[in-house]
Amino acid sequence: MTGRNLGKAGGGAAACAALALVLLGVPTAADAGIFRDVMEKMGLSKTEPPKTDDGGTPVFPRQGFTCCNLHYDGDTIVDSNYTELPVLPAGTPVTVMGYSKHRATIDVDGKSMKLDHDEGRADESLDHWVNKVIVKEDPRPKIAGYPPQVQAAIKAGKVVLGMTREQALLAVGYPITRTTKTLDAPVWKLWNSRRGEYQLNFGPEGTIVTITGDGEVTSQVIYLPPRR
Repeated sequence: MTGRNLGKAGGGAAACAALALVLLGVPTAADAGIFRDVMEKMGLSKTEPPKTDDGGTPVFPRQGFTCCNLHYDGDTIVDSNYTELPVLPAGTPVTVMGYSKHRATIDVDGKSMKLDHDEGRADESLDHWVNKVIVKEDPRPKIAGYPPQVQAAIKAGKVVLGMTREQALLAVGYPITRTTKTLDAPVWKLWNSRRGEYQLNFGPEGTIVTITGDGEVTSQVIYLPPRR
């Protein structure tokens, strides 16, 4: 068998393997990138490494901090940031190690994790998103200056009426750019789970005036002080 035929046979086998993964389905958000990874590793989806927004080459490793509460499934943080999942608190030290097509590899206290840019990739570059969620300045001193109830809500990963946009972002993260084009929007659409959408509605003063959505969902994202 010639080298050319070997290449064709290998490509066919790789395609079959990738198709099998699709037909079997993937159960969790953390596994959603398996198909793309297999395609890239098999040489069926080769792309140039992502660039910075100005066309430059990103520099690694890059030190930073989580901008806000970032939620993870296994070893993967996805830009949908479902609040029902476990959390890396705002201000967690992170090292960005490198990029692939729609993913960044990060190190969190010696543990390798991934940032998957799934929902917003049509609206912003990977580098732009990573630089939003992994920031240079530790947000914890800023949080410490907020009123006690706001601090408690951010620590719990929840929201309260009267929060500013900055405070809400620290608590629940960025809304997906596909559904909320700008942080100045009067309504942020966010998710507690895959089907658990809720909305933060901001008034003219830039603070949350209502929190809407299914009652079961809003009960999980609204902070209530502990009873004494």
